[in-house]
Amino acid sequence: MGTLRAILKNPDDLYPLIKLKLAARHAEKQIPPEPHWGFCYLMLQKVSRSFALVIQQLPVELRDAVCIFYLVLRALDTVGKLGYYHLNLFVLYEFLGDVKLRKQMTEDDTSIPTDVKVPILISFHQHVYDREWHFACGTKEYKVLMDQFHHVSTAFLELGKLYQQAIEDITMRMGAGMAKFICKEVETTDDYDEYCHYVAGLVGLGLSKLFHASGTEDLASDSLSNSMGLFLQKTNIIRDYLEDINEVPKCRMFWPREIWSKYVNKLEDLKYEENSVKAVQCLNEMVTNALSHVEDCLTYMFNLRDPAIFRFCAIPQVMAIGTLAMCYDNIEVFRGVVKMRRGLTAKVIDRTKTMADVYGAFFDFSCMLKSKVNNNDPNATKTLKRLDAILKTCRDSGTLNKRKSYIIRSEPNYRPVLIVVIFIILAIILAQLSGNRS
Repeated sequence: MGTLRAILKNPDDLYPLIKLKLAARHAEKQIPPEPHWGFCYLMLQKVSRSFALVIQQLPVELRDAVCIFYLVLRALDTVGKLGYYHLNLFVLYEFLGDVKLRKQMTEDDTSIPTDVKVPILISFHQHVYDREWHFACGTKEYKVLMDQFHHVSTAFLELGKLYQQAIEDITMRMGAGMAKFICKEVETTDDYDEYCHYVAGLVGLGLSKLFHASGTEDLASDSLSNSMGLFLQKTNIIRDYLEDINEVPKCRMFWPREIWSKYVNKLEDLKYEENSVKAVQCLNEMVTNALSHVEDCLTYMFNLRDPAIFRFCAIPQVMAIGTLAMCYDNIEVFRGVVKMRRGLTAKVIDRTKTMADVYGAFFDFSCMLKSKVNNNDPNATKTLKRLDAILKTCRDSGTLNKRKSYIIRSEPNYRPVLIVVIFIILAIILAQLSGNRS
């Protein structure tokens, strides 16, 4: 009912939603015949149907490498049980609303003792070369992944040497970083950047290495690649405050003490109604911190040449700036889930094809965010300065006149006749889907 109401309010969401649904059904059928590759792609769909969809546009050789990269890091994360965030550079499952995936990953969590998991994390990069290695941990799909990891190793060993080296290097560095932060709190903003580097920035570095190994892209600088990961990572950490702080048996605390201690005595105090003003101010400072990576991200995407790789990288970035625009100055971050509506997500996926589309989206969402800045906010000056720099970069591109606006209308724009048409279309789609199932 919520989706239908959203479509009635935003009828231009309907076509992108239909395209997204059809693309998802097509992706579900793209399973290789070889047993080990079949396992990898089926497992990919089980742990992240949205990512399984978004990688379909990549060339086969690169798609296989990215698929294995994803599964290796997902397995590493299952051992570490540290954050469940780092794969968000591949992203769309979180932004598309698969919140149940994160909950599922922590249900019936049989935690591995630290003295057991740390050596595994540190040596994990070596296990990808061992066709016999597996490790009993995780629940549901993640237990299957770990029990049958030999399929992933077999597929990994069929990749080109450059792909293998890139995956091994990033797995080694990420495993060491995760081991470091098992017993380390995020105290300062430097700690925050370091944690985000280990669990997301390294994914950006790894993907840049894979793109370069495919022969389609120049090797991006580490600093730009790192920013691509940090921007997505910080967006998720901001948006998921309430879910993380309410996590059982122990809350997850990723917001740096250096920031939140200016406003409250304990991080969990931000969720209490009596601290609403301070909570929003703290939130706004966190968003401002994340905005520091935007110009690097725009530079990284501008330098991409391959259209498929560009879309693969650009869609999550547009989703991130849109999510930040919704979160900024929004007390609902501390009350429930704040996310872009599914139709707007589908629209972003459908429209994001060129750098002009990216500049247009960043311009629109930055304008939306800027309109919410209160001059009395403690960080207003810094926030506005960063937003003005982003807006200038977008204007200087000379492409804004080509964009389709993402600005969300506040008033419904539907009419009775349009409602009838939408209901008819939905009925036809539902009838076809039911027929296909039978």
